[in-house]
Amino acid sequence: MLSLQPQHIVEVYCWIDDTLQEAPKPCGGRPSVLSDSELLTILMWNALVLHQKTMKELYETVVHYHQRDFPHLPVYENFVKHCHRTLPRCLTLLQQVLCANEPLRFVDSTMLPVCKLHRADTHKVAKGRAAFGKNHQGWHYGFKLHASVDPHGRLCGIALTPANVHDAQVLPRIVNAHTKIAVGDGAYTASVMQRHLWERYGTIIVSPPHPKQRKKLLTWWQHVLLSARAKIESAFDILKEHLHLVTSFPRSVNGYLFHYVRILLAYQLSRG
Repeated sequence: MLSLQPQHIVEVYCWIDDTLQEAPKPCGGRPSVLSDSELLTILMWNALVLHQKTMKELYETVVHYHQRDFPHLPVYENFVKHCHRTLPRCLTLLQQVLCANEPLRFVDSTMLPVCKLHRADTHKVAKGRAAFGKNHQGWHYGFKLHASVDPHGRLCGIALTPANVHDAQVLPRIVNAHTKIAVGDGAYTASVMQRHLWERYGTIIVSPPHPKQRKKLLTWWQHVLLSARAKIESAFDILKEHLHLVTSFPRSVNGYLFHYVRILLAYQLSRG
């Protein structure tokens, strides 16, 4: 997927159109000049090939370079409104492409700041939804992405929360009954959550012992799994540094959610 050529945009459209379920017909109003499949093709193609940061840059690129592929583009304001209307369909499509049956998963979380820390008191767009959170890099204001990936780096489960939600609390949402082993860092060492997941899903949590723990031994297979935990760190690096998952450009909470879902969906498609 990383070597896509301009002519492959038709193949991307065909896959999206075949995968999406038929949309319900609107109950009045003027119909959109773009179909949902065409719109999602524009969004996925941009995220996979061009990696642009803003919707404005995305729209202008389509106007200048893909006018033949999409001859009936709406004005920018209506284009953005259509994007927000397709958010439920994007969520459905993302759920369909998750590798939900993988027995081995690597779990972790990463901060998604919505603004610089010194601007948090005056930030209004995500006020009431975003929160302050702290990790090894310091304090952040925004959201947190909790995710699980398989050994190939493909997303298996995801959850978005305010930045102050602890990693272990979200663990039941990113694993399921198919998960036999979940490998995480020290944030997942709580015995209460480990017991809960074993009773609910039959899942074993593998995490490093606490530095002060003197009675817990680490077997060779646990050491091998913990050594491979960098796979999820690589996934976060691609999402944040190459696909621009972290942003401060959206002007509404729905805009933030749409941006995150669009990037996560493009990442999953790029993993094959």
